[in-house]
Amino acid sequence: MRGLGRNHRPQHPRGGNNPTLQEQPPGIPLHARIIALAPLYFAAKPIGRDRRLNGVKRSLAAGFTLTAVALCSVAASVSESPTTRSACPQEYGGGGAGGWVPAAADIDGVDDVLVPGQPVSATICAYPGTNTRMGRERLAGSRVVTNDVLAMARDLSYLPTTGDSWDCTQMGGRMINYLIRFDYPGGEALWVGSAEEVNSCVATTNGTVSSRSYVGKAITAAHRTGNWKIEPPEHPCLGEGGRRGQDQSMVPEAPVSVLICRNAPRHKRHARAQYGPQEARSLAAALNSLDHWSTGGSCHGGSGDSFRLMFGYSEGPRASVYITERCDPPASSPELQANLDDSVRDLLVRLAPTN
Repeated sequence: MRGLGRNHRPQHPRGGNNPTLQEQPPGIPLHARIIALAPLYFAAKPIGRDRRLNGVKRSLAAGFTLTAVALCSVAASVSESPTTRSACPQEYGGGGAGGWVPAAADIDGVDDVLVPGQPVSATICAYPGTNTRMGRERLAGSRVVTNDVLAMARDLSYLPTTGDSWDCTQMGGRMINYLIRFDYPGGEALWVGSAEEVNSCVATTNGTVSSRSYVGKAITAAHRTGNWKIEPPEHPCLGEGGRRGQDQSMVPEAPVSVLICRNAPRHKRHARAQYGPQEARSLAAALNSLDHWSTGGSCHGGSGDSFRLMFGYSEGPRASVYITERCDPPASSPELQANLDDSVRDLLVRLAPTN
């Protein structure tokens, strides 16, 4: 067998073990390849006549290093997306509890949900006052929410939207108007106006669509702590029950459970019964088959038992429907009202709790 000469160079197949010839995975930027390969190239020991190239390698090392640094700088400047936050307005420009923003955003999805997309930060601006003299409240402070901003955007985007006005109770008391600025990668921004108010009668808007679902306490807590969280109600039959899609149907699609709460005048506490997907979807289908219209407020009459149906989902808030005996109309969701038919009555008789 012939021996290997001192000037023999081992031949590596394409993509073999020679690090200077290995193919890089697709998608790796040029500057990353230079950084990865340059140390291996200049550290390789010269063999035979390659020693004459050693000085050339050293002289080229500085050039490669400067090139890699320059490419990294360019890549960083391209990949970084600036995020800017504007100052809070010094005065709240609306004349009610929520319902005002400095400007409507031109972002895809703003005509469907309150907060579309994936913002990277949120700034909450607070304007305390009273609901007996609403308008021109002065800025009292601000808070930046960063860690929970996606959860905040998701929860607000689940609120049902409406274009109609509605009736409210008229208890006077403390009120805090809020402006929330959501900042997006690339510098885009979206304002949301809302409030905490003693009657929980608030319009939450992005300037294009609005919701009557109440999140005032959660916004106040986030302004105080910098963390976003919607606390669960003390009782499962209580709490908000508005969900996106209830402006189109009584119960949005794909519920996975239903809690039926019964409030009888002769009982001091709620009786309740919990059911799974089959009963939830049967009851939802029956309610969605009813002729419905936009809600005009509370029903008239209603001296009998009342039921609150709380439909649960794999993600996001519950959707509630009220059914009140001897009330006109007897069925209502946060956005719609309807008369009952026998299919709904039969299901309710079979599923409703009795004690």
